[in-house]
Amino acid sequence: MNEKAQAVTNTDAPTKRTWLSFPAFLVLVVLAALAFRSFAFSLFSIPSESMLPRLVIGDYLIASKWDYGISNASLPFDLPLIPGRFFAEQPERGDVVIFKHPIDGADYVKRVIGLPGDVVELDGGEVVLNGERLPQEKLSDFVVPVSPNTRCAWGAEEERLADGHLQCRYTRLRETLPSGRDYEVLDFGPTPQDSYDPVLVPEGMLFLLGDNRDNSQDSRFPPEAQGGIGLLSQGLLVGRARRVLFSTDGGAEWLKPWTWFTAARGERMGNAL
Repeated sequence: MNEKAQAVTNTDAPTKRTWLSFPAFLVLVVLAALAFRSFAFSLFSIPSESMLPRLVIGDYLIASKWDYGISNASLPFDLPLIPGRFFAEQPERGDVVIFKHPIDGADYVKRVIGLPGDVVELDGGEVVLNGERLPQEKLSDFVVPVSPNTRCAWGAEEERLADGHLQCRYTRLRETLPSGRDYEVLDFGPTPQDSYDPVLVPEGMLFLLGDNRDNSQDSRFPPEAQGGIGLLSQGLLVGRARRVLFSTDGGAEWLKPWTWFTAARGERMGNAL
């Protein structure tokens, strides 16, 4: 009798341990996912034209989270769990960074132009960095098709093609930093934001600009919800934008699976930033 009872006990034990370990396994999976998103990589979408021509509405970016250190801004939820910023590293001029807006906490993306100690100004649409103008070279126009999520901004020239489709045409320039690093920007002609008085970037702060210079709320404008950001604290950095993982023109419909493929912008996927 005792031997039979012992056998039954041994059979039940693994089952109980399995049921007890399943919740623990789920907890570990959730913690691993949170750790990956907080400290490794995360996805971000582009909702506006402020970073044209490099980034367009409908782009989905993958960003690395470790480049500039770990802080509360790195977390996928809004809780003050991390005091300060650990493993802090300073961005480089020209980096495309993801950050938390200083007022509303939304995720934004801009390009780093000024570092602590730099004096930044804009004169006639040209960036003057520490007394030196950043060279700008005119390139061929930037052309982007009109689509469900892309319309021509106020400074663009709208064109109708022979097949009836519309496209937007923008003046495009190449801007070069003192390091030799370059990137493309758009110019709509003379606008009030083409001029900005010299400012010394304080320690721990950054001066950021959108590549779409005449259609970007950035460090030229005082901080306000859904608007300017002023000089940005490095403690608000989330990560560095690395690559366009996916891009869509907004034409996909759930009930029409074939549009999931026709709406994809294959030529943009995998582009490094």
